[in-house]
Amino acid sequence: MKSLEIIGFKRANLDGAALKEIREEGSVPCVVYGPGIKEQIHFHSPAILFRDLIYTPDVHMVELNIEGTKVKAILREAQFHPVSEVLLHADFLAYTEDRPIKMDIPVDIQGTSPGIQKGGKLEMKARTLQVKGLAANLPDRIPVNISHLDLGKSVKVSELSVEGFEILTSPNVSIATIGIPRALRGKKAE
Repeated sequence: MKSLEIIGFKRANLDGAALKEIREEGSVPCVVYGPGIKEQIHFHSPAILFRDLIYTPDVHMVELNIEGTKVKAILREAQFHPVSEVLLHADFLAYTEDRPIKMDIPVDIQGTSPGIQKGGKLEMKARTLQVKGLAANLPDRIPVNISHLDLGKSVKVSELSVEGFEILTSPNVSIATIGIPRALRGKKAE
């Protein structure tokens, strides 16, 4: 899995005025917690460092460098301003190599569907799947083969076979469906 380093600086004041000042300087207030560290750490980091982490469909492991202290973590949650969509806060979950973690991993559609060649449209129902496993075993993407799908058919989570991690998303959830266009629906009725 891809890895990314974010440099942070500890913050002592946790009140609203201090947070506002940090955001005006172009930084993002953050917190890291979890089984990988003894107690949670509040810090701030320049907002530009989050571009490759948040504004991408890929999933990254994050190595936090907080004033010399290195922590392995994943991005648990990011909060945005409701109007300007500026990043307001980030939560990181510190992990250890020996305990499983839960993450949302994107799916990777592979193959060419006969239903698409007949004029159908690929409809993505789930772009990510929640998985649980050791950090070393988690993939960048989960491959989903659609080369057997005809018009009106779909791929469900239960049809996937994976090794090294467990898929927590319900087995009944459809990942991708080949939709039937209106023009073809009329032809089938005749």
